[in-house]
Amino acid sequence: MKNLGLIAFLLLAFACQNPENNADQMSENQVTVQNEPDSVLRHAVYFSFKDSSSAEDVQMVIDAFRNLQNDIPGIQSFEWGENSSPEGLNRGLTHAFTLTFHSNEDRDAYLPHPAHQKFGEILGPHLKEVLVVDYWTRP
Repeated sequence: MKNLGLIAFLLLAFACQNPENNADQMSENQVTVQNEPDSVLRHAVYFSFKDSSSAEDVQMVIDAFRNLQNDIPGIQSFEWGENSSPEGLNRGLTHAFTLTFHSNEDRDAYLPHPAHQKFGEILGPHLKEVLVVDYWTRP
């Protein structure tokens, strides 16, 4: 019971500390966080590949798509994965890719960019179907 009283006292003492002193300490210890936008533009791309494309061909396309973030300014991030939904509503599309942009202008510069056009030449012989959806995130 003595320990419980001591813990309660310490918690009360901590809660009653001068907030101005805490503010000074926090400002010394705060880390500056880069301002991120409150929403971002997602460029979601879904592919299916031709039956004649090998696993190596598909991996070559994935690697070329991933590499675009090194060649095109404005691509903030790149993600990809294979469909794993048990719902069966993917309409044959097997691979999902998401590129993130901070502005419409960044996305609009990406679309005609020579590196994106070159990627289209790599993809073309292996592409069966494609679906593209762009959307702004909502908090």
